Amino acid sequence: MRGIFSRKEPVFDSPKRRSEELRADPADRPTRPGRKQAAPERGKAKRKKGFLSGLIGGGGGGNDRAAPKKGRRKRRSAFGTLIYLTLITGIWGCVGLAGLIAYHAAQLPPIDQLAVPKRPPNIAILSEDGVLLANRGDTGGPAAHLRDLPPYVPNAFVAIEDRRFYSHWGIDVLGISRALLRNATGSSSMQGGSTLTQQLAKNLFLTQERTMSRKIQEAILSIWLEQKYSKNQILELYLNRVYFGSGAYGIEAAAQKYFGHGARQLTLSESAMLAGLMVAPTRLAPNRNPSGAADRAAKVITAMAQEHLITDAMARIAMAKPATVTREAGAASINYAADFVMDILDDTVGAIDQDIVVTTTLSSVLQSSAERALTEEINKLGGRYGVSQGAVVSIDPNGQIRALVGGRNYADSQFNRAVAAKRQPGSAFKPFVYLTALERGLTPDTVRDDAPINIKGWRPSNSSREYFGPVTLTQALALSLNTVAVRLTQEVGPKAVVATAQRLGIVSELQPNASIALGTSEVTPLELVSAYAPFANGGIRIQPHVITRVKTATGKLLYQRKGSSFGRIIDARYVAMMNGMMQETLLTGTARKAELKGWQAAGKTGTSQDYRDAWFVGYTSSLVTGVWLGNDDNSPTKKTSGGNLPVDIWSRFMREALKDTVPQPLPSASWRDSLPPPSAPPGMIPSAPMPQGSIPMASQAPLPPASVPQTGGLIPPAPIGPTGNGPMTINQAGQAGQNSARNGNNSVSRPPSIRRDNGNPLIPPAPIGNDRTGSIEPQRQPGILERLFGG
Repeated sequence: MRGIFSRKEPVFDSPKRRSEELRADPADRPTRPGRKQAAPERGKAKRKKGFLSGLIGGGGGGNDRAAPKKGRRKRRSAFGTLIYLTLITGIWGCVGLAGLIAYHAAQLPPIDQLAVPKRPPNIAILSEDGVLLANRGDTGGPAAHLRDLPPYVPNAFVAIEDRRFYSHWGIDVLGISRALLRNATGSSSMQGGSTLTQQLAKNLFLTQERTMSRKIQEAILSIWLEQKYSKNQILELYLNRVYFGSGAYGIEAAAQKYFGHGARQLTLSESAMLAGLMVAPTRLAPNRNPSGAADRAAKVITAMAQEHLITDAMARIAMAKPATVTREAGAASINYAADFVMDILDDTVGAIDQDIVVTTTLSSVLQSSAERALTEEINKLGGRYGVSQGAVVSIDPNGQIRALVGGRNYADSQFNRAVAAKRQPGSAFKPFVYLTALERGLTPDTVRDDAPINIKGWRPSNSSREYFGPVTLTQALALSLNTVAVRLTQEVGPKAVVATAQRLGIVSELQPNASIALGTSEVTPLELVSAYAPFANGGIRIQPHVITRVKTATGKLLYQRKGSSFGRIIDARYVAMMNGMMQETLLTGTARKAELKGWQAAGKTGTSQDYRDAWFVGYTSSLVTGVWLGNDDNSPTKKTSGGNLPVDIWSRFMREALKDTVPQPLPSASWRDSLPPPSAPPGMIPSAPMPQGSIPMASQAPLPPASVPQTGGLIPPAPIGPTGNGPMTINQAGQAGQNSARNGNNSVSRPPSIRRDNGNPLIPPAPIGNDRTGSIEPQRQPGILERLFGG
């Protein structure tokens, strides 16, 4: 019975056992006689409860004595779990971050091959007297050295962009944290999270995209820059590479752009304004947003005072006298000339890989004068005349370009009309027609008929729709009579006229047809002005040029222009004839308003069909200047002719350009002494000596009977003017009349005075006579051109 009562039966319905395995507990199992029951293996149970299990709260079975500690174990287990997860997350985060950095670092060039890119070269363009006209190149200015700048210039950038610049190692952790916090809270901030070193790394090596990849690479490169360069070197690189808006890269270019002087002359308020641009250079550019730039500059000055980089007194003065933006010198015109210099620089010195200094033939004074004359006249009268654009080119007789204005306003249009716009010159082309005729035997006194003409259906007429009968070539050129120019072109041949124009310097394609006499082929202002230069220098063809010398920034000579020309292309006699004829244009012809007191001046006006182009090209012994006016869309103007607005602009410029120059006469010679004797066959143009290279006429064209003296031979008409070779005169009444004068014992008839008043028709000349033949036959017989073509 005892054995039975001492036996313990397994309990199956205990709540505790329901959740456990249906297996007898070792304590409930029967034991064999003589064998002691094994005690519970407490040590083994404890070994099952490891370190992590203890933290989490798991392990072997418990007993009733552990029950009171159950709640405390659960609390400790939750805390341990948090620590465990944080530890594991931190480890894997570090691994992931290291892998991410390694990946993006692999996208960069090898560190041992990494180098700061070479700064793009700057081209400084100087006037003839060394005045800086413009900077060209990607940077827009030469490099500035930190040692040459006032201390407050770099300090302004440090104060507003990176206050801990001198203490961090490329990345400012505090600055980044502060920027993140302020961005999250929406509060305003005067500083960004990027250091100056990071900004430099971005400008030197990376794009402007805002991605995590770029930020990681930026941080890597910043650390590399800090290890390789000193703080001052980094700051100097930064100041020379950063963008300041309005196309200015580098502090030197910005100082020139906004304040008109170099970085060495920057004031405290100007330095603060430039430093303030870093947050938004395009939006805050002071030439576009002066109030925004001024407000930002005030914040910079405040930051500098807070950092004790300037004294309170300096801050108060800078606040009281804020920086003001000055108009860039020659902004409306000098850039046209600078662009022209850059266009030809590559052919002069080849590839440019360092800073260079280009000395030009340009005069800063004449450039400004030409700009004012053109822009102010167009601004004042352009609306009245229907003119929106213009160009001015002025060269000396040797071909040096002294002023070049390619448009009304460079900011509005960068198209350089002075060198690239091809327009019809109109009557400004006629000097090449008359020179061709002179070189084939005619003289300024040769008479041709101003009358209607018909060339295969083409009936050119004078602009006044009036005809004056027999006139001298001098009168015809001064009054710009179209019919005479066309008749001369038919006599000498259009191809000969084209050859003459090209010989003098016209390089554009010219059409050798009858209308070439009226300037229907297009040319540029520069080449037309250049082609007039031989008249001013005595017959030498010139090569227009603007560059005289090129040096490196260190003074090494790369190019020096040597004097050269194409030699004589016009005989001195014909130069004298042409100068006398074109002087008459300024004295009594279409350009009377262009007369310069004290100077011998000559030139020719030009107006294209429907008043689309208006020209005047005039010259003295010192300058050859041309003015073109019109519209870019080739629309007609409001009857703007070469004799009104272009002459006004030319006169204004030339008076200012020559005011300090001693007047010199134009090249001249006694051409009358070299006239052929009057024994030439009747009706034939006597052959005159021609310069080498001229194109002779295919045949000697007979003169129209009306202009051939009946006694035979070519007899020059009566001398013009009181002295026999002076300019034509204008009678006080402004009407034509037949005057007589004595020249020795012979009575001669002088040509009448011709006058063109504003709005008044031209007065036809009276018959021209001489002492041997009397007056020309009143009944004119049809000429050869009229027999061929009718009219």
